[in-house]
Amino acid sequence: MIRAAVLAAGVLLAFPAFSGEPLAGRASVIDGDTIEIHGARIRLEGIDAPESRQTCMTKETGQVVRCGQKAAFFLADLLAEHTVTCTEAGKDRYGRMLAHCAVEGQDVGASMVRAGWALAFVRYSREYLPQEEEARTAGAGMWATEFVAPWSWRRGAR
Repeated sequence: MIRAAVLAAGVLLAFPAFSGEPLAGRASVIDGDTIEIHGARIRLEGIDAPESRQTCMTKETGQVVRCGQKAAFFLADLLAEHTVTCTEAGKDRYGRMLAHCAVEGQDVGASMVRAGWALAFVRYSREYLPQEEEARTAGAGMWATEFVAPWSWRRGAR
């Protein structure tokens, strides 16, 4: 019994997110708004990126662009070999940690939206609306294409 309690305490200490502490480490990119650190799936709070299979069409040439893949690649380049620090904001309906994450003091969600590879997820937060307006004005990322918002795409509006 004591051995099990000691083991459980060790597991909790190994995963700081369970203790209220920020979770930090090198991240693996799952898609444009989801990463994994130390086996914990983390959904970036306040943003919604195109789904991995989602495509967009360039405004100038009508060429199909794999915008979901481009969003994931942009996030991977942003995180690169850096330590990512995430502060939990709750859980989503799939049990993933919702978090604000940073790399070298830079808000990852803000960077994704400003680059145009994610949208402000206004259903849950208005935090990134200024960055979205900046991206839209600049024609950055998805804003250089005709696209369906990720939340509509998931509901079948393709």
